[in-house]
Amino acid sequence: MPPAATSVSPSPRTVPTLRKALKSSAPSLDAERALWAEGHDIVVGIDEVGRGAWAGPLTLGAAVVPKDRRVNKIRDSKMLTEPEREALFDRVADWCVAWSVGHASEQECDELGMSEAQRLAARRALDDLGVPAERVLLDGKWDFVGDGTSQMLVKGDARCLSIAAASILAKVTRDRIMRAEAEHHPYWAFELNKGYPCPKHKVALQGLGPSAIHRRSWVFMDHLSWAGVPRFVPPPPIDPALRNQQSLF
Repeated sequence: MPPAATSVSPSPRTVPTLRKALKSSAPSLDAERALWAEGHDIVVGIDEVGRGAWAGPLTLGAAVVPKDRRVNKIRDSKMLTEPEREALFDRVADWCVAWSVGHASEQECDELGMSEAQRLAARRALDDLGVPAERVLLDGKWDFVGDGTSQMLVKGDARCLSIAAASILAKVTRDRIMRAEAEHHPYWAFELNKGYPCPKHKVALQGLGPSAIHRRSWVFMDHLSWAGVPRFVPPPPIDPALRNQQSLF
């Protein structure tokens, strides 16, 4: 995904009026300003979506927001309805100095495990950003970037503007992918559930088994009466000491 233009012209698409319940919950630039004041010009907010889904990719958004311009109504994507996120997407993308989205496929989630898949998607997002990240702001307590540039913020997607922007970019991008996949896999209702468990999704799994984009290492596979595709069981990790011994031969 190429970086967005650095000069912004507001999208003509109308953004819905912000609901009253969200007006007092705007994320701030406090974390970004503190890092800018330390001399770090490229501060990247990162957020993930799809970690708990049963199908489809794990997706991470990365956003660099400008220092001197704001876009109203940005909130954590989980606070917004799907139409609100869609209406905000172009405005957020045009406003960002740079942004990107990185994915780990369902197959990579199975083969690597979710933690390593999240690291992979983060690397892809940062590599595609088009600018070098000097500092990275992450939602939560886990540093899945791991290169010494990260700062973790609990509830960062609600508190931090660049993380909130990244959450919208990631969520809308992944939702669009899942709606497109629903055309090829109509029985699992991906256009509605986006790969997350829901009654219709579970009924389809019991009757038809997994689709081509389901994560087959997940425990839901153990409970399917349809046995056409076995659960994927990744091999156990190699002990680091044994790996070092193998490298000697």
